[in-house]
Amino acid sequence: MSDPIVENKQPVLYSYWRSSCSWRVRIALNLKEIPYDIKAVSLIKGGGEQHCNEYREVNPMEQVPSLCIDGHTLIESLNIMHYLEETRPQRPLMPQDCFKRAKVREICEMIASGIQPLQNLIVLIYVGEEKKKEWSQHWITRGFRAIEKLLSTTAGKYCVGDEITLADCCLVPQVFNARRFHVDLRPFPIILRIDRELENHPAFRAAHPSSQPDCPPEVAK
Repeated sequence: MSDPIVENKQPVLYSYWRSSCSWRVRIALNLKEIPYDIKAVSLIKGGGEQHCNEYREVNPMEQVPSLCIDGHTLIESLNIMHYLEETRPQRPLMPQDCFKRAKVREICEMIASGIQPLQNLIVLIYVGEEKKKEWSQHWITRGFRAIEKLLSTTAGKYCVGDEITLADCCLVPQVFNARRFHVDLRPFPIILRIDRELENHPAFRAAHPSSQPDCPPEVAK
């Protein structure tokens, strides 16, 4: 990060290549075909660029993502995705049916509140190098048990029915995190099936960490 904050007609997403929260928003932007620029924020360089004074003005929580859009700055991934859904209802990522909408929100919250924060970088640093793998495996497995049970009643082709929703935007990055921490995914066949269904979707491929401008060359495909 070096450039000052500037007004830009095209949305600007402050993102880190491997951040699952940033990834969710990238998927949603891609699915809605909203052009955007990425401003990379390294979570590890120099102790983390998210902690610098400049970025703190963008996001007081010192986290990614942040989205500058429509003359506003928004933080928190679920909040950003709901804003996109409400302001750009074309190519909807929420069902029309109220009950199905509630189920989409359930899955999003289970991941965004019940799983991902427990294996976020700041938590893993506190847990320590020796225990972070075991810690992450425990909480991801616990959360996936609940999600798998929920999906057994909601899933069609995707998480809720046969249309891609915000729930799918949240699930795919979390599966990536599970694999990163070597979680045994065999007990979760529905989760795996949905992940396979979406892995080659253009919007999901373009949002993948390996496709990001700040992805290290040794990792990029």
